[in-house]
Amino acid sequence: MPYINLQITKGATREQKEQVVREFTDTLVRVLGKKPEHTHIVIQEIEEENWGFAGMLTDDYLKSLNRKVD
Repeated sequence: MPYINLQITKGATREQKEQVVREFTDTLVRVLGKKPEHTHIVIQEIEEENWGFAGMLTDDYLKSLNRKVD
């Protein structure tokens, strides 16, 4: 039973999530021969202030990009 736990920052639409679930499932069927009815995918949306990389919280990183673009 494949189980995928996908964590993303908030903001994906329902349609985008549907596409991700469909395409991840299709990949497991095609590459590993798994049955779609046995495939479970959980999408967890994380607030940008609770996600960090490169030593910064994502919301601060995005703010710094906006300042550079303006």
